[in-house]
Amino acid sequence: MGISERKAREKQEMRLRIIEAATEMFMSEGYEKTSIRNIAEKIEYSPATIYLYYKDKDELLYEVQKQAFSQLEEAFARDATSPDPWVRLGQICHSYVRFGKAHPEMYELMFMMRAPMNSIKENEPWRNNTDSFVVLLTCLTECMEKGLLRFKDVTLAAFSVWAMGHGLVSLDVSCRLQAMNMTEQHVEEMILASIEQYLNLIKS
Repeated sequence: MGISERKAREKQEMRLRIIEAATEMFMSEGYEKTSIRNIAEKIEYSPATIYLYYKDKDELLYEVQKQAFSQLEEAFARDATSPDPWVRLGQICHSYVRFGKAHPEMYELMFMMRAPMNSIKENEPWRNNTDSFVVLLTCLTECMEKGLLRFKDVTLAAFSVWAMGHGLVSLDVSCRLQAMNMTEQHVEEMILASIEQYLNLIKS
C-alpha cells in the first residue's frame, strides 16, 4: 500500500472514530450537552484534530444523521419487499414506525432537531434522507399508476404519509401518549390501528 492510500485509509478511520463517539454521546448525553471537546476527550485526541474534519458540532451532527438514515434505508430494504405496491406501502409505514420506536434517541437526532440544518449552505438542498424518501416516492408512484391512491400528486402523497408516520413516532418517543393513560400494549395496538385506518382512508 502506498503512502497516499495509507493516509486516505487513516483519515477514513479517524472519521469513523469521530462519528461513532459523537453518535454515542449525542444519544446518551444529549446534543446540547455534548461539545467538540467532550468528543475529543472520548477518542483521546485534541479538539483541533476534530476540527480538521468538521468545522463545528452542527456539521458533525449532519454526518451522524447521514449514518442513521443509512440504517433506516436498510430497514426498508429488509422489511418492504412485497411486489404489490399497496402491500409494500403498508410495510414501509410499519417499518418506519418500528425503527423510530426501537431507536428513540436516534430518531430525535434525525427528525426532531433543527441544529443540523444550520450546516447547510443557503440554497443547498438537504441530502440526508434522500434515498429513504425515494423508497416511499417510488412505492407511491407505483400505487398511483395502478389507481390505488386517492392522491393525484405523488409529492403531496409522500408528504402526507411521512407526516402520519412521524406524528405517531414523535408522540410515542416523546412519551406524550402516556397522557392518555394507556398501557404499552394498548399504545402499540393504537399505533398499528392508526396506520391501517390511515391507509384505508387514502386508498382509492
